[in-house]
Parts: sequence; C-alpha cells; structure tokens
Amino acid sequence: CDGEKSDTVPIKNIERELICPICKELFTHPLILPCQHSVCHKCVKELLMLNYEDSFDAGSESSVPGSPRSRVPSPSMERLDRLVRSGSISSPGWRRGSVTPRVTAIPCPGCQHDIDLGERGISMLFRNFTLESIVERYRQAARAAIAIMCNVCKPPTHQEATKSCMDCKASYCNECFKLHHPWGTPKAQHEYVGPTTNFRPKVLMCPEHEMEKVNMYCEVCRRPVCHLCKLGGSHANHKVTSMSSAYKILKEKLAKSIHYLISKEDQVRTQITELDRLISQTEENGQLAERQANEHFERLFETLQERKSEMLRSIEQSRNRRIDQLKGQVEEYQGMLENSGLVGYAQEVLKETDQSCFVQTAKQLHVRIQKATESLKTFHPSADPCFDEFVLDTSKEETLLKEMCFGGVPDPPLIDWSHSRVYNEASIYWRLSEDHLPTDHHVLEYRNGEDNGVWRATDRVYGSSALVHDLEPDSQYSFRVRSCRNSMFSPYSPEVSFHTPPAPVFNFLFSDKCGFSTERLILNNRRDAVESVAGMAFLLSAERVQTGSYIGLDYIIGDTGISQGRHYWAFKVEPYSYTIKVGVASDTKLAEWFHNPRDTSSPRYDHDSGHDSGSEDACYELSQPFTLITLGMGKVFIPKASSSSSVSNANASSGDSGNRVLPMPQRLGICLDYDAHRVYFYDADTMRCLFERQVDCSGTMFPAFGLMGSGKVQLEEFITAKKLTF
Repeated sequence: CDGEKSDTVPIKNIERELICPICKELFTHPLILPCQHSVCHKCVKELLMLNYEDSFDAGSESSVPGSPRSRVPSPSMERLDRLVRSGSISSPGWRRGSVTPRVTAIPCPGCQHDIDLGERGISMLFRNFTLESIVERYRQAARAAIAIMCNVCKPPTHQEATKSCMDCKASYCNECFKLHHPWGTPKAQHEYVGPTTNFRPKVLMCPEHEMEKVNMYCEVCRRPVCHLCKLGGSHANHKVTSMSSAYKILKEKLAKSIHYLISKEDQVRTQITELDRLISQTEENGQLAERQANEHFERLFETLQERKSEMLRSIEQSRNRRIDQLKGQVEEYQGMLENSGLVGYAQEVLKETDQSCFVQTAKQLHVRIQKATESLKTFHPSADPCFDEFVLDTSKEETLLKEMCFGGVPDPPLIDWSHSRVYNEASIYWRLSEDHLPTDHHVLEYRNGEDNGVWRATDRVYGSSALVHDLEPDSQYSFRVRSCRNSMFSPYSPEVSFHTPPAPVFNFLFSDKCGFSTERLILNNRRDAVESVAGMAFLLSAERVQTGSYIGLDYIIGDTGISQGRHYWAFKVEPYSYTIKVGVASDTKLAEWFHNPRDTSSPRYDHDSGHDSGSEDACYELSQPFTLITLGMGKVFIPKASSSSSVSNANASSGDSGNRVLPMPQRLGICLDYDAHRVYFYDADTMRCLFERQVDCSGTMFPAFGLMGSGKVQLEEFITAKKLTF
C-alpha cells in the first residue's frame, strides 16, 4: 500500500535505467566506457564508424551537433562486419594505408565528454555483466507468461527448461539435464541456476591481458585491473587496492546511499510536489507573459494604426486641394486658345465699329488679355505635385523596435570559486545559467575588507573572466559580478571572499640541472610539473638492501633563487602521491649534497625512514640543506614543534603536542620570509597557516621538492606565467 516503505524497488519500475542513451532500447551486451557510463556494444561500434566516416569528410560542410544517429544514418551491422572482414578496418576506427590517423575517440552520450579508447579500441572495454543480468531479469519479469524452453528437447516433445548451465551456456528440462550431466562425470560439477538466457562468465578477465583474471581495483582510473596491469602496464604508477577491499567499500557506500535515499522518501515526495507546483506556476506565468506581450504589441499596433490613419488623411486632403488648384489653372489656360472663349470673345469685340461702345468693353478685356500674356512669359503651376513633407524617416523607430528587450532583467552570474585564483593579482572566473540569453558585457566589482564597504569596479568585461591587479598582501577581498543586456543590469552575484597571500608571487619553474634524476623523475616540457615513477629503478633500489624496502627521496628545486624579501608560491600535489616533501633549500649546502652522494644501500644515509610520520622533519642535522614537511596518500604530516618551529594557535589540537595528521589541501602554499629567517606552509585555498618554522637563510634559498614512489607536483599557473612568456 502507499503508506508502506520497502528497501527494494520492483524491477518493473527501473526501466529507464536500462535504456541505452543512443538507441533508446534495452541494453544489448552493454560496455562500460572509461567515464563509467554504459553503451550497447553495437552502438559503440556505430559511434566509431561515424567518426571513421567523418575523417573522409574533414573538408566538407560541418555536421549538425547532436547524437551520432541524428547526424547521418547509422551504418548497418552487416556493413560493419563486411568492412572488418575485407580488411578496410582491422577494428572500428582503423584505416589502413591512409595518412589519416585512425579514429579511437568517441563522444560519450551520457556526459558528452570525448572518450579515447586507445590502441585496442572496443577490446579494451569491460562488458557490464551486472547491468546485463538486470536487463535479463527485467525481460523475464516483462514476459513472465513466456517460458524458457529446453535447448535439447526436439518437437513435438519440447519441454520447458527448469535449469540453465552456466558452463554449457544452455537451458535444460529435468530429464535432459540429468542426461547431459550424469553423476560421476566432470559435467556433474557444473554450475547451474534457474532458467535464463543470460550466460555470463564465471570470472571477469582483463581486456588488456586476456589470460589474466582481474583481482585488483585501480582507484585512479576507477576500474578493475590484473596484477600485470599494476606491475608494468598502464596502471604501474597508480594506487590500487584488492578487489575484496574495493568490493566491500563500494558495496557499503552504495548500500548506505540507497538506505539514505529510501529514508528520505518523504522528503523526495515533498520536493516532487514542490517541483510539480513550480511546473504549474511556470505554465501559468508563461501564459501570463504571453498575454502581457500580446497586450503590449496590441497597444503598439493601435498607436501605429492611429498615426497611419492621420497621415493618410492628411495626404488625401493635400492631394485634393492641389488637384483643384491645378484644374483651375488648366481651365484658365484653355481660355487662351484660339477657339476658346477669351480669344473668340476678343475677336468679336474687335468687330464693334462704335467707338464709345468699343472703348467701354475693350478696356476690361485688354486687362484680361495682358494678364494671360504675362502668364505665358512666367509660367508657374498653382500647386506642387511633390509630397516630400509627408516622407517619414522611421530608422530611429525601427532601431528602437529592434533593440526592444524581451528577456527582461538578465540572470546573475555565479563566480566559479574552484577556477578563480587570488595572489597579488586576482583571476576571477564566473559562469552563466545554462538557459541564459546573450549578454552585452559584465562588470566585476571588488573591495578590501578594510575599505569600509567601498566597491571598485573593473572596465567592461566581454568574456567570462577578469584580471584584477595590485591587491594588498595578507588581506581579505570580496568579489561580485553582474551582467548587462540592453542597458539592463542583472542583480549582483553572491559575494565570494578570497584571502590574498602574505607576500608577492614568486615566479619560477622546475630546474632540470641541479641534482635532477632523469631515471626516476619525469619533467614535462613546460617544466611546471614533475612526476615520480615507481618503476624498475624503484625495485632495483629496494633489491640492494636486505633490511626492508628502504628507498631514498629524489629531489628537484626551482630554477630561481631568493636572497631577500618575502615571497610566496603555490602548487598542487596529486592525491594518489605516496610520499612528497616540500619546502626550501640552501644553495650553500646543495652542491655538497648532490656531488657527495650517500650510501644508498643503508637506511641510515637519509633522514627519511620511509615512514609517513613526518617526525624526522623537525630534527634535521645542521648539514641538511632542506627544510621540508611531508605529504602523502592524501594527508599532510605536521612535524613536532621544536625550539625552532611553531604551529599557529588556530590549528593546535588540544592535548596534541606530537605529530598531527591533516587532510591534504587541494593546493598548498609556501611563504619564505628571507629577512626574518622563517618559512610558512599554508592551505592555499583558505590561506590557513598549517605550520611555520625557523630556517637558516644562508646564501640563496630555492623552492625544493622531494618525491618517493608514485607522485606528482603541479605548479600554479600564476607561479609559472611570467616565466613561460619569455
């Protein structure tokens, strides 16, 4: 009943989860893409084929965005198989004998990200047997009245199946099962289940190493791997866990999430009711907006119609008046013709012989004749046939109508906190709502917490980011942004606050000269990222010692030194990193350190014991050139406080005077005060000081990093920007 709750959902209610996003049908042999979305096997092949065909049409007209099936007709499976058999393509996306590179990238229909299937294409994808089993159970539930028949019985004695053998991949009735699986034979040990048409393998095999079972889980790639993948394959430097551990953790997380959702069913129903109310309100408000728009335009139409009628009436009156004037002038000129009244009348008057009578009549007639004669000499129409005074210039009104704003007030943008960076300069990013209308420009405003609420604005910004210069160090800044469309400004975005570092940015890149190990460290071409690879060299180093697997740190320093002032730099350490030490180093001791190597076969040669406690960081020898703290496995290890070091009171744990383990920040910052002989370590996102200590600033100091095992350090773009521009 409606009032009861259950921990299970009827299988008939999950159909929408079993639909392929491409073919819109139930999944058939679904494959798991690297982004964890599933797609039918045949649909993946069609996606690759479409990209393969598009490579021939690179110079042709652009295709319309959308799903692959909406761009061009889907190739038939027969055509695909024919191309594969003929050697035109050895796998979907392969083109032999062509300078065009083979196509291995497809767009994921679920998340719209480009997925690169790599060298082996589809063969590298796992088949989603769990989803396939659920689809099969759904099919059986949907066709409960249709029985699965025995694959061995022959008509007319065809019987319903009662068992399905997972080894033989066939279904049997009771008699046929006994016949084909007799006691005392190996077949009697086969695994059998209830009648089914879904025969999945007993063990999941690695797609890259086809003879190996998957028994581990890569936490970086989030996929099962075999031991060969971990030893020397593409997952050699990744963090992996046992399959049982991953199974237990993921199952517990999923169970907890499902239980949470079920426990929040009332809340979900309330939110659904709220969404239904919003849908109705949206429908009503949309209809109201339509009516209001119609009313506005009707008033405009009425006003235009009135003005149109007035203008047409004025034109008509002016036209009639001018025509009457011109017609009167025509009649007057017609009187001057020989056979017209005036000339004929004058000729008759000339026949008068009585002088007195002639003079009496001819005087007035002569005046009329003189006027007619003068009008012939200076001809002027009595009316102007042009209607220039009625010509309208509506360009201004047309412009106003075209600029008429239908979008109302723009939606406020949102500042993207994760992409924005604030140093002595600030790079602020924001994003607009997904259904926003085009905007003219944006205005970014900012203020210092000490400015008593005075906001300063940037110039107009026509993109989605802005750069603010000359910020005060160690200050709290607030930022907000608004959009403008057709001279209408949106509300301000919610304010976002950032704390500037305590010192100006120090620009440097990694140095590939001083003590850099090309065997175990990989430096990218830009020299802004360094990666430690736990490969063969790591194993050989471990082989040389008999007391444990002690391995030394591989150091790398910055290419620019510090000899005065305060400087700050920030970087990111990948969460999977095993052990990474960060800090500063003195050049007066670096030369001796790198040119007089210690005995790496003894665990006593280096201060680092291989443990992640970080306790050794507080008790360096005076000859030690480095001042470092330890990071690894998603943690920061704060050393014990000593006479030369201290921890900020805000971070001190009550009753904890020893080592402390903190979660690793997304970004770590270091500030070196050369003149005060102190170094500070910060959470670069919140500018919270994690640790500080005294440091011997003799000579030139360099940013220093030590890596052991798998790990990666990436410098911030602000730190490398000025270096990379030269």
